[in-house]
Order: sequence, then structure tokens, then C-alpha cells
Amino acid sequence: LAPDGTLIDPYGGSRDVEAKVLRHVSDAFSEDPLRVLRLARFAARFTEFTVAPETMKLCRYLVEDGEVRELVAERVWQEISRGLMEAQPSRMFEVLRACGALAVLAPELDRLWGVPQKAIYHPEIDTGIHIMQVIDYAANRKWPLATRYAALTHDLGKGSTPADILPAHHAHEARSVKLVAKLSERWRVPRDCAELATHVAAEHGNLGKLKDMRPATVHDVLMRCDVMRRADRFVQMLDACEADKSSRRAVGLPESAGEPFVARTDAMSALAAMQSVDAGAIATELTEQGKPQRIAEAVRDARIEAIRVARLDGAQANTG
Repeated sequence: LAPDGTLIDPYGGSRDVEAKVLRHVSDAFSEDPLRVLRLARFAARFTEFTVAPETMKLCRYLVEDGEVRELVAERVWQEISRGLMEAQPSRMFEVLRACGALAVLAPELDRLWGVPQKAIYHPEIDTGIHIMQVIDYAANRKWPLATRYAALTHDLGKGSTPADILPAHHAHEARSVKLVAKLSERWRVPRDCAELATHVAAEHGNLGKLKDMRPATVHDVLMRCDVMRRADRFVQMLDACEADKSSRRAVGLPESAGEPFVARTDAMSALAAMQSVDAGAIATELTEQGKPQRIAEAVRDARIEAIRVARLDGAQANTG
């Protein structure tokens, strides 16, 4: 504003704000390819704004010219992580895909679009669309960055499923773990985010069907999640699994149309049962009996029995 109250607006910014358009103000935009990611991040923040065609054209030029490929990993992660924390993260990835940048920065993620899933389990069918619904679900619940990154990457392995078995995705979890590690290393992702993403990629299928497993199997799944030392991280894993499960809905339907994540109750019940076992007392007793070699087995057996009893108690309570 000038002293007399006149609006100084040489680039027509007020017009673009009114029309809800994101637009570069000069060709100097192309001097820093990081601006492509920043533009995508703004799209995730200002959810009603669209990108001006000429700005998208300039972004495509930066991608085709190889400028985006030369970005330093730390700068890429800085923008990606900020975008994941915006109101609608999916819009960031929509912009990055539209200009070709996602294929350069994260081909593991970009190749998920067009990969089919069984409609009986995934009414949205397309894996890429599913991932976008998952991260927006996590964002709507204000979950932290690590949870959102895990939600983003949990199904990366579906992009490398052999074509002859589609739309099934047998053993995609193991492939996802390898691809999560690859992407996390490329982007220099912080350890807490990378580790949570790895655990979710490996176990999200198992955590969704604990009620169908034997107590011993439930115990082993939870131990792989390191629940006795990292119960807090286990809760974050369940959050990411909820985002996955409850985002399985046809495109255009509200989040309320997704499946409820009932497995959280089974998981937390098993965790509480395992925590109720006094491992120290077992160790002391067996040491006094001269059988220290049996400690690990005895603790495991006690935790499995606790899970079995908790499951019986829960079933009796439900039948009342």
C-alpha cells in the first residue's frame, strides 16, 4: 500500500489471489529448481488454489532440463516434509506428478499410479490414489511427520508387483521394506521417520489381522515391532495402519465411508497382556533354580499365555 492507500501490485497478485491461482512472477523462478517443490507445497497448503498453466509449463522445463535432478537431498526432504505437514499433502504430489518431478525425485512412489488392487479390498483400485487418500487421512488427524511419512511409503512394494499376478500383491511388504530404505537414504530422511516407515511397511498387513492369528503368532508380530521397548512407536504404527485401512473407499466418497480400524483393539489388548508379565520375576526364579538358559523361553511362554487369557476374557465380555 502506498501512503495514499493505493495498492501497488505490479504482478497482478490481488487478481490471482481472488481467482485462487498460484503463479510465478518472473522467469527468475527457473533460477532455483527448489521452487518447483515449494510451489507443490503451497498447493498442499492453499487447497483451493490451482497452478497457473504457464507456471506448470516452467516447472516441466526445469524437470526436462535436469535441474530438479541436481537438487541436494536435504533440500528436497525439507520441502517434502513440510508439504506432508500441510492441510492436504496429496495436492503436493499431484503437482509434482503433473510436472514430472515426482518420477525424478521418487520413482518408487510415482510408479504406484495405474497399479491396480483388488476392488473387494480397495474400492479405489488404483494404488497411487489409495496412497493419496491415506496421507490426507493422516493429515486430517494432525498426526506427526513420522506417521505421515510411514503412511506415504507403506505400499511402495506394490509398484514392483509382477504383472502376471495383478491385481494381487503377494509379498509386497518385503519389497516395500527395501524400497522404503532406498527412498529414505536418497532423501536423507531422519531416523525416527525412516524406522517407523520400515516397521509399518513390514507389518501393516499382519497388524490388520491379529484376531485371526494364534497367540504365539501375535506375540511374534508384536516383538518384531519392538513393543516392549517402543510402545509409543507401536501406537504410531497403529495410527499409520488405521490411515491405510480406513482410506479404502471409492474415489469421491467421504472418509466416513472407509472401513473402521477394529484391529487397534486387538493390538492394544495384546500389548497390555505382554506388558503385564513380570519378566524380572521369571528371570530371578529361574536363576535361583540354576536354569538361566530357560529365561527367554519362559518369558515368551508367559507372554503368549497372557495374550491367550486376554483374548478369552475379551470374548466373554463381548458375549456378556
